[in-house]
Amino acid sequence: MRLLSAMSLLACCAAFAAPGCAESTESTSDEDAESLEPLPPPGKEDGQYRKGLPVNVDASRTGVWTVKNQWQDTTTAEAKKAGLAWAAESDLTWDEKYGAWVGSLQWIDGVDGYSKTVELTTPWGKTLPSPSLECAEMALFLRVTFAAWYQLPLQLEAMDGGKLVYFGHFGVRTATGRYANAPEYKIKYKDLSTADWQTTWPQDTGLRKRRVAGGEDNQIELRDGAVFGEYLDEIHLNKRAAHFTIMVLDYLGSMNLADAANGYNIVPESVRGGDYLIERWQRSGIGHTLVVKDVVPIGEGNLDVTTISGSMPRRQGKQESGIASKSYFTSPYTGGEGTNSDGHQYAKLGGGVKRFRVAKAINGFWSNTWMNGDEAHWINSTDTARIAARPARFGSLLGQVSPEQQRTELLAQIADARHHIGNYPASCSARERRETAFRSLYDIEARSFGRTAAQVDADHRDLEDYVFGELEYTKSKTCCWNSSTAGMHDIVMQQAQAELAAADANGTCVEPVVFKSRADGYTRWATYA
Repeated sequence: MRLLSAMSLLACCAAFAAPGCAESTESTSDEDAESLEPLPPPGKEDGQYRKGLPVNVDASRTGVWTVKNQWQDTTTAEAKKAGLAWAAESDLTWDEKYGAWVGSLQWIDGVDGYSKTVELTTPWGKTLPSPSLECAEMALFLRVTFAAWYQLPLQLEAMDGGKLVYFGHFGVRTATGRYANAPEYKIKYKDLSTADWQTTWPQDTGLRKRRVAGGEDNQIELRDGAVFGEYLDEIHLNKRAAHFTIMVLDYLGSMNLADAANGYNIVPESVRGGDYLIERWQRSGIGHTLVVKDVVPIGEGNLDVTTISGSMPRRQGKQESGIASKSYFTSPYTGGEGTNSDGHQYAKLGGGVKRFRVAKAINGFWSNTWMNGDEAHWINSTDTARIAARPARFGSLLGQVSPEQQRTELLAQIADARHHIGNYPASCSARERRETAFRSLYDIEARSFGRTAAQVDADHRDLEDYVFGELEYTKSKTCCWNSSTAGMHDIVMQQAQAELAAADANGTCVEPVVFKSRADGYTRWATYA
């Protein structure tokens, strides 16, 4: 193990040419994947309607599914049926049903044996543990999956070299035709919805071998070595939709979810299952996405909100408790007050709680908009004052608990972050989560128990907190490394413990060396290994 880890460390010494992070563009799919750009920032109006492709666009070759329902339907025969999380004649719109479905997913034990994840339910009665995905991929996967199952209109927007690109039920297109080398889904793949699936679930052998681009794709919840295409094959009879989902996840990310073209800012009081929360700490590059799952009133106008988070490297969607979720909702990164190190206002970076826009047929065009009645919940993306005020509002809106319970939860968050670092020692987000929890712990201990930070550290700090010290995400090369392992963590800690023991033997005090990329990369740890 030491030899393998040493080789891995040496290989990574030359892995970075410049600081800062960007989403990976490596592709292992049929298509060449790349992260597409969000649209330019909105002008004076983040309007109600964003006109897209014509409703009568010729999708005879590129189409993925035929639209048979509309998001606003409540009285059609299909809308009146009972479903995954709603009774017959529920009077819910399909957008509300989407939120109800996400909220209905049961918490189960994750394959890591440590965390809780969700169990996916399907219209065919099949249930599967959550797939292993990155954070933005989880939000996109859930929305695309629901739209495909119920044949609802879908239109996600992005930019490529100044040209609008649309991902939807019509395929992947621009205003003038098929985008680049996007598949002709209706020609290339099959819709097996009419198959006798109750006897034998139809399989697409090519689909079952397809990976999501960028990083490891191991759907261990199915079996060790399974890839995301196999997971999609198990939940879609329409195999076109499954292949399309892979392209969506290959090309779109948190920047596109932050884009006002695809989701709109909502007031804190309206948050519900299926909404998503974006952390943005930089104008360009990756952020963090959480899917809102449970929203439970707890009296006195307060809410308890739990969320689902994916991660880089990919993992099953993980339960974030009400208190853990609150730390995200109240963070400046979710569009709050203040500026980042580059002087950009957080409220202008696209962070905060959002709801997916819905595609409606308006004046002959698919237009991304919101549901009737949701206008009162909308905040214009140019209204930075209202956006910046949301984290503070969430601070008073979300669950108020006793100091003892807060302390217990914060210690659990610290343990969870350490657990993640133990598996992925280069993770900057986990280091940051740990230190954010410690800062909150210092505050609650001082206000409620009269204890100093030094006393808290004496009780709760471990050596690894110093060895895996907090790094600045946008500047440290280490933060871009998504393939570090538990074996590497063990080697780094063995060296730190050996150096500490040597210092003790010499009667000297030596500050632990932080594990991060140095002038010579990771040579000091590779040499020890």
